[in-house]
Amino acid sequence: MKKGNVLIGQSGGPTAVINASLYGLIEAAREVEAFGRIYGMEFAIEGFMEKRLIDLRQQALPDLENLQGLMHTPGSALGSSRYKLKEEDLPRIRELLEEFGIRYLFLIGGNDTMDTIHRVENYCRESGYELTGIGVPKTVDNDLYGTDHTPGFASAARYIALSVQQAGRLADDMQRVDRFAVFQTVGREAGWLAAASALAKKNPVDAPHLVFFPERPLNREKVLTAVKDCVAKIGWCYIVVGEGCLWENGTPVSAAREKDGFANTEFGAMGGASAALSLHSLIREETGYRGEFQITESLPMCAVDRVSEIDREEACRCGRKAVELAVKGRTGVMVTMKRVSAGPSDPYRVEYSTAPLGDVAVRAKPMPEHFINPEGNFPTPECLDYLRPLVGELPVYTNLRRTE
Repeated sequence: MKKGNVLIGQSGGPTAVINASLYGLIEAAREVEAFGRIYGMEFAIEGFMEKRLIDLRQQALPDLENLQGLMHTPGSALGSSRYKLKEEDLPRIRELLEEFGIRYLFLIGGNDTMDTIHRVENYCRESGYELTGIGVPKTVDNDLYGTDHTPGFASAARYIALSVQQAGRLADDMQRVDRFAVFQTVGREAGWLAAASALAKKNPVDAPHLVFFPERPLNREKVLTAVKDCVAKIGWCYIVVGEGCLWENGTPVSAAREKDGFANTEFGAMGGASAALSLHSLIREETGYRGEFQITESLPMCAVDRVSEIDREEACRCGRKAVELAVKGRTGVMVTMKRVSAGPSDPYRVEYSTAPLGDVAVRAKPMPEHFINPEGNFPTPECLDYLRPLVGELPVYTNLRRTE
């Protein structure tokens, strides 16, 4: 393999385990003789263009004992960015890659990050500069194409499941005050996190009662009818809504209109628009019920106290796998995971593979049809079977009142 320096970056929103992937990358890279300096880019590609580099061999983390702290550190240790590359940036990036002798580029991130590394790797290849580019998956949204699930999702799903389980007990106990509660999950156009909210539900009165997914447009009348029926039957209603949910006419439930540099809708970040607030207002105005809304926003992305241990381990392995691929001469790919368990009763196991960066950059992975019930308002048993091994065991709480 060619000798050269290494450049590592983290981009987009963090996850609770993104630094575990960083640890796996650095740890594995230190073992490769052909790798010279191992640079970390501060604030992703945007910081790289400002020459904001950390020497991960010498300067910041001189020994592996300190480095292991990354496995339990929230946020993005190198700093992040949501900068969208412009065509005029590419010559500058190649110039800097040459200046610092970088021949290996690793970026940890989601769809937009894979687009960045794909464009840089393509430009270098077409302009005659030999660069190996490997992507390491990351997103709480779980919408990356080509992988069974993404590092970061399982921990965020655990956060959501525990939050709804605990907030559901609160709502149940306070049903004589608030007849309903609306809990909002992140996830853009994918409902994976919304589905995870039902993992702790043991009987019909447990929260959640209704779960709405971006994959299924909402009908106002059906939403209101379902809420009224639930309140009439058990006295209260707990609703989970994905931030990217749409009404049947294509309008966002959140009424959000702002876009980021990658043309992604800015849910909640601009102007206070949110699906939970909109649904709360609709239900209150149409029913007269008093209710609560609960919006965690980015908290599931950084809650290391609720990490799924499987998630942390897999994130680290994805980082190591990226280095292994580079050593074998692979480039232009993202690390992926393939579930090889035959069924829900078999031990959970994954194998590591790859997907082309070009495919990941332009495709997404919504929830499949059979993971959503026919009414479009709850995950199916098949969906929950898929989620359980990722999230792990959840607590069981005591209830002194009748549950029928």
